[in-house]
Amino acid sequence: MTTENLNDLQAFVVVARERSFTRAAAQIGVSRSALSHSMLALEARLGVRLLTRTTRSVSVTDAGARLLNTLAPRLQEIAQELESLSAMRDKPAGTVRITAHDHAIATVLWPRLLPLLREHPDIEIEFSVDYALTDIAARRFDAGVRLGSSVDKDMVAVAIAPPLRMAVAASPGYLAGKPLPLVPGDLTAHRCVNLRLATHGGLYAWDFEKDGEALGVRVRGQATFNNTYLLLQAALDGLGFACVPLDIMAPHIAQGTLVPVLRDWWPTFPGYHLYHANRRQLSPALALVIEALRYRAPRGS
Repeated sequence: MTTENLNDLQAFVVVARERSFTRAAAQIGVSRSALSHSMLALEARLGVRLLTRTTRSVSVTDAGARLLNTLAPRLQEIAQELESLSAMRDKPAGTVRITAHDHAIATVLWPRLLPLLREHPDIEIEFSVDYALTDIAARRFDAGVRLGSSVDKDMVAVAIAPPLRMAVAASPGYLAGKPLPLVPGDLTAHRCVNLRLATHGGLYAWDFEKDGEALGVRVRGQATFNNTYLLLQAALDGLGFACVPLDIMAPHIAQGTLVPVLRDWWPTFPGYHLYHANRRQLSPALALVIEALRYRAPRGS
């Protein structure tokens, strides 16, 4: 019976998921050549080819896919058990990795977690800005944040913010001499600042709703970003209309640097939810993070 080094098996899982020796080596913390030699040695010991290598990519063979499907969940179970053991310590400590939208980090996560970091110096939090619906287990995140509470069956969602309303506005300079849009479809005759979605690679179709009617409008313009705050800045700079969360647009509307339009059509979405793996026991650090972020609606609301 062949006894394999657990480190090599873990390294194989990372290479198979990342489909790149370079990215996998950076994640594991070894050189690319050392990782490549480890995988060649693993294949030699098993007597079967696990990876197909080209000059541009790495993919798994049928045997590699079979091994990956068997190994990945078991290694995850081992990692969770080790976390449970470390969670038995009295003092919360360790790193909590969170992937989230930049707006969620700036307006919800950072304001609430900064006091936690000051109170617990042994806790570290790593934020990763991402607009995609990240697989937190595959990417080794402890939690993710997105709008709404719909998550995979093996995840738990916790509300961390009230419903989010979007707003549409442009600068007075851009609007000078132009007719204001009266219905969402009028935006197609204007320049708008687009948002590219990481999940599908396409441009976000602006959502609108009024009296039970919902519709999406595809807009065009000179600038496209994948960052909420750059969308807002482009509108301030006169590049056209932007559609961003009302909470960050409201101060500019109040100051007169942005002019709101289509107020009756602004949509409201379910608020941000933090989602994490459905485990029997959370680490003390993650448990503290969740409690610090948990949204409690005002009484009477």
